Amino acid sequence: MSREELIAKLNAALEGWLDTNEQARTMPNNDIMIVLRSESLLEAMGRLRWDSAFEFSVLMNHLGVDYKDRFGVIYNIFSPSLGRKLTVKAYVEHEKPVVHTLESLYRGINWYERETYDMLGIVFRRHSNLRRLLLPEDWEGHPLRKDYVYPESYGGQDHSREDLLDSCASGKTAKGDSDG
Repeated sequence: MSREELIAKLNAALEGWLDTNEQARTMPNNDIMIVLRSESLLEAMGRLRWDSAFEFSVLMNHLGVDYKDRFGVIYNIFSPSLGRKLTVKAYVEHEKPVVHTLESLYRGINWYERETYDMLGIVFRRHSNLRRLLLPEDWEGHPLRKDYVYPESYGGQDHSREDLLDSCASGKTAKGDSDG
């Protein structure tokens, strides 16, 4: 199936689930991208996963992006039967970033979604174990948000950026020794 045929098939099969401002299209790297409405994500991704016309059964990657006014959740999936990769994107509100988990479709997404929650604060509804993955449970905030304020200290350790920049500028290592 050609790229153009697949794009037409995707647009037809996902018509009610696509973001109203978007159609399936070719990206600059020649991959195909679709933008789904966030409330339709689980159902549309189920169609892509199980429909014999598509069979996007391999989750390659998942990530989140802070666009300041909204968040994006992005999935890279692959269809062995078509030999094609597809990038799927959905947007969620910045004030209430919630989207349904895709664990029922891709079991390996568990830790990807936990990382996205930990770093950006995007909540994955009905996730089996949604808790921090990389940071301690008592960490405040989500470091990859554009509005994140870096803490001055944590656990009794100073994390002041000015101190770090000063030590780098003076050539001191973490132990305070000079490199020279």
